[in-house]
Amino acid sequence: MGVTCIYPWPLASGKNGQQVVDTLQKNVELAGAIWSDGWCVDCETYQSVASMGSPAKMLHILHNTEFPLSTFSCVENGCCLISDRGFDSILSKMKSCYERKGAKIEAKGQRYELGDFVIKIGQVTVGVSFKGILIEVEYLPCLVASQCWDLLQEFLEGITGIAVTMPALPIKKPESKFKPCDTILQYLEQFNKWKRTSSN
Repeated sequence: MGVTCIYPWPLASGKNGQQVVDTLQKNVELAGAIWSDGWCVDCETYQSVASMGSPAKMLHILHNTEFPLSTFSCVENGCCLISDRGFDSILSKMKSCYERKGAKIEAKGQRYELGDFVIKIGQVTVGVSFKGILIEVEYLPCLVASQCWDLLQEFLEGITGIAVTMPALPIKKPESKFKPCDTILQYLEQFNKWKRTSSN
């Protein structure tokens, strides 16, 4: 595990999601990347049942195929906890406390390796509706985001052939070690943007 950046890729006019993904995958393969596997990150949102006048709280449950035995639980304040995969079955028994809100959102696609980099290109869907494209780029030798964020931008521009505006460094992470939760929180941020646009 190194430092990862989750980048929402804009759709070119006149092209559908699969056409854009195919183009990105060809660019990555032409750069010399080797296909290694498929990948998926999914998220289900639960809302606490309001009781005694307290406001409802959101709980986001995410899974990442890079960590198949783990469940990531994120709350509104940005706190992320990692538990065993069985945590999902506990939530199903807590229906009096948490109820599922909205459809599952997921990003899935193909995973490539190129030297010290891992590139994942995937489509985001809510239920069966296409929402957008995400690219995850991971630089394996580094654990401090501020030391390689510019390198990740340069690499992404090199394999896509166009200038990109990188998202801001993850909050409170410029000098501390990058962890799996930091990747998950980036996915959650992007997922929440797409959920907001689909509810408008």
